[in-house]
Amino acid sequence: MPWKEVNTVDLRREFVGLVGSGTLDMSALCRRYGISRKTGYKWLLRYAREGDVGLLDRSRCPHHQPRRTSTAIEQVVLGLRQQYPDWGGRKLARLMRDDGFCDIPSPSTITQILRRHGVLHRPDQTAQQNYIRFEHPHPNDLWQMDFKGAFRLSRGYCHPLTVLDDHSRFSLCLAACGNERTNTVKNQLISVFQQYGLPNRMTMDNGSPWGSGTGERLTQLTAWLIEQGISVSHSRPYHPQTQGKDERFHRTFKGELLGRRSFTDLQQCQPAFDSWRHRYNTRRPHESLNMDTPIKHYQPSSRSYQQSPPPYEYAPADHVRKVGKNMTCGFKYYNVVIGQALRGKYVAFRPTEEDGVYTIHYCHQRIGKINLSNMSKRTVKNYNTMDRT
Repeated sequence: MPWKEVNTVDLRREFVGLVGSGTLDMSALCRRYGISRKTGYKWLLRYAREGDVGLLDRSRCPHHQPRRTSTAIEQVVLGLRQQYPDWGGRKLARLMRDDGFCDIPSPSTITQILRRHGVLHRPDQTAQQNYIRFEHPHPNDLWQMDFKGAFRLSRGYCHPLTVLDDHSRFSLCLAACGNERTNTVKNQLISVFQQYGLPNRMTMDNGSPWGSGTGERLTQLTAWLIEQGISVSHSRPYHPQTQGKDERFHRTFKGELLGRRSFTDLQQCQPAFDSWRHRYNTRRPHESLNMDTPIKHYQPSSRSYQQSPPPYEYAPADHVRKVGKNMTCGFKYYNVVIGQALRGKYVAFRPTEEDGVYTIHYCHQRIGKINLSNMSKRTVKNYNTMDRT
């Protein structure tokens, strides 16, 4: 039986003091103290050799650990952790492999090294569960775009604009913007398109400047994207998981950069954003990519940006109409409300198999649907049916 937990050292000292009293033999005395004869003789021997120090508990760690990670490797791990304070064992192990290190510890061993040196996150911090997200099969099939919430600077506010490739998680844009206006976003996207080409589709939420609170699905920005040959879709209201990869990017961006330093102005923000974005794309292993970096899964689009794309050619069976200044166009004796973003532009009414039902298209994008067979008013609304992801 083990020693009692209370005053263990005092009980051992009392035991060795009573051994020489002669009142009880060794067996009886050991029974009184609830220990075996072997344990009793062990403490007698230690006390004879070391005095009171011999009665203290000793470490049970082995004296020799031939398979323990070398001090040099531990220092490498700690140095990488200092450089990337939010990366855990799996990311650091992959980084060491990519950098050509030999004798790389396992991710669990690296975690134990971090814990042993007190640089791991606190045990009471619970890891947030990641959603299993759908992934498009090729780069540039879909880009996700959003503004991360604005944060205060010493002078003004910064509105980080982010664009992420759905397939590779490659960060295409991380811009420190002073506002969330159409021209600001358009100028940033032009730079992105010139460098990486055009995606097949872009998805975004329903906020400004790519969404409208008035019920209109098209804005000047999304109309411009459609003119570039890019399909546009919006997330369902109150479903941020639709933009899940970009939202997860925001969380990483906040944890690894924004949460660790403050900024004076936008000019100070952008170099820091660029440096962190480069590290995210080329150095940071991504668990959803089997610990690869995003750049290993991304390639630029073959579709080049054109400042003035040629006019779109509608199909011969389409009924093409021009949207007037009053945001409507005439079709089949009706005035159909299209929206402010397409004033002065041409849309097409395309017949369906159902009598009196037409879909409305702007360039390649379907933007609405009307049924004239049950319309009584001369002015009808365009029942928008743009895709939601």
